[in-house]
Amino acid sequence: MTRALARYAPARGSSDFRYLEDVVRIGYPVREAQTYLNRHLGNPVGYRLVEALRGERVGCVRSIEVQTAAGGEPLFIRSTRLLPDGSPASHYTPEELVTVSAEVVTPDGRAPGALGARDRIVLHVPVRGYLRFLPGLYQGAVPAQRRDIVRADEASARNWGAPQAVQATEVQAFNADAMRRFLAIFQHVMTTITDRIDGLPQLIDPIATDPRFLPWIASWVSFPLDSSLPIHQQRELVRRAIRLYRTRGTVAGVEEMIRVLTAAPVRVAETRAPNAFTLGRSTLAGGATVDARYLRGEPAGHFVAEPSRLPTSFFALVLEPADKFKKRFGERAPGVLRRISQIVSSEKPGHVSFTILFDEGR
Repeated sequence: MTRALARYAPARGSSDFRYLEDVVRIGYPVREAQTYLNRHLGNPVGYRLVEALRGERVGCVRSIEVQTAAGGEPLFIRSTRLLPDGSPASHYTPEELVTVSAEVVTPDGRAPGALGARDRIVLHVPVRGYLRFLPGLYQGAVPAQRRDIVRADEASARNWGAPQAVQATEVQAFNADAMRRFLAIFQHVMTTITDRIDGLPQLIDPIATDPRFLPWIASWVSFPLDSSLPIHQQRELVRRAIRLYRTRGTVAGVEEMIRVLTAAPVRVAETRAPNAFTLGRSTLAGGATVDARYLRGEPAGHFVAEPSRLPTSFFALVLEPADKFKKRFGERAPGVLRRISQIVSSEKPGHVSFTILFDEGR
């Protein structure tokens, strides 16, 4: 930022307008200001384009207008630039000598009340409009038109028959507001088009793009995207598509896929063979699936392990302790276990078997 050297006065600690004061005092760009306010406030946030003044940064918030839901005159949050001696600073003053603070201006001069949940916030954003190409009359720089004219003195013309030149000044009022409103239409249209052009890079950003574009972005790398997944999981899958392709079937790939799709802490223990099937350690009537065994509180399944089978043909998927797992997911725990089993079955190599265990030793 060009004004990084300016000293900013501290904001009012507990005021409802402290976030608005921060935006005006720091001079946020309009997009960053909208993101900042939407993150901290629930009020509707809009913006209004105003003509930039000399020395003013284009595209940064100049002031904020708060339109109350109950009606009445709005209040404004404006910035003040002061010198070390307390006098106002001009735009020629070096930024390292300027102290920027924010003040809340109310119509009646009283202290502002609380910010209502339905109050509308309007950001005043200076832009370079078409008005700068027109004479000062149309810009509103002068309120009237002045010209010098020459008139004949009637008494001289009647007495002497010859007009005597008399110079006079005529002031003609001119209202430029209609021209300003007419040009503001084109300014608004062009600014909207410019904003859309500036937002084109966001179309290919999986985190910021519209959800409708996610399948299109995923098709660039031939990544099958499940539309039934929540939007945040779809965004993460598309963002990590290349990495998931490279690590598919490996320990890192299986662990990352489970974390993205289930948010469950998981650890793959390689070359860890499952419990062998032995008499007296197994249940005769157990659950057919991992979620059914979890609901019955049964131990992990026992496998019929062939003696000739290599230890690398097995691995264990170790989850957090059962009590923590149940506290984390609650009623969704059986569904999460079933989902984990489906993910590992589709991501693991075909010749490898696995078992799901809870890390009770930790």
